[in-house]
Amino acid sequence: MLHYTTYLLKPEAPWVTFVHGAGGSSAIWFKQIRDFKKSFNVLLVDLRGHGKSKDKVYEKLKKYTFPVISDEVMEVLNHLKIEKSHFVGISLGTIIIREITERYPERVSSMVLAGAIMKLNIRGQVLMRLGILLKSVIPYLLLYKLFAFIIMPRKNHKASRYLFVQEAKKLYQKEFIRWFSLTSRVNPLLDFFRIKETNIPTLYLMGEEDYMFLPTIAKLVKTHQSAKLEVVPSCGHVVNVENPEAFNKIALGFLTRIM
Repeated sequence: MLHYTTYLLKPEAPWVTFVHGAGGSSAIWFKQIRDFKKSFNVLLVDLRGHGKSKDKVYEKLKKYTFPVISDEVMEVLNHLKIEKSHFVGISLGTIIIREITERYPERVSSMVLAGAIMKLNIRGQVLMRLGILLKSVIPYLLLYKLFAFIIMPRKNHKASRYLFVQEAKKLYQKEFIRWFSLTSRVNPLLDFFRIKETNIPTLYLMGEEDYMFLPTIAKLVKTHQSAKLEVVPSCGHVVNVENPEAFNKIALGFLTRIM
């Protein structure tokens, strides 16, 4: 089972489950815990191969697919007897949450999808193809630093880049390559997610400077009636790190309104 951490408010309180992105860990949410645990039971999970989820059993599992990974998250909820939860995700974690919603809609109260990835644009596709060519040639950490700089290029994104690179250092190279390969094949799944509306309350929480992913989300919310978009000014891809005050206020406001 994945490693997890809980913060219990009271048994009857609603749950919020946080899902980090590739190369990160549940540590990425450290600026959210204090505010969220005042109103919710909080569950943090470390995805396979990340953080403290490094059991050798994962080395033997060949299948790295979004259905398998989403089932690993749901295994934790089942273990804790959490029937239903709000889900908050960042970056690649938003794809996992969207997969959970597709397969287990009755378990999802709402979604807060920050730095949401719903399409790899031309630049993103070129980046992934370049990575596929180079992943066995150059050190994975150098590749990760390059990706972090392209996705989060501005001076005010420096803290996010630093945090993600520090977390990526804890990944084994084989693990990085597996997750990279998974992400490089994701576009057909994202095509489906853009077409299919969930009818579950969804907040897309994006940085104004998240130039690789914001345009797709701005277009998507015009056709998905259950979704809304909030844009944080002067902020890049990792909204919860760059402006935690705005992130917490907007996300908690959304969750409180739909409770």
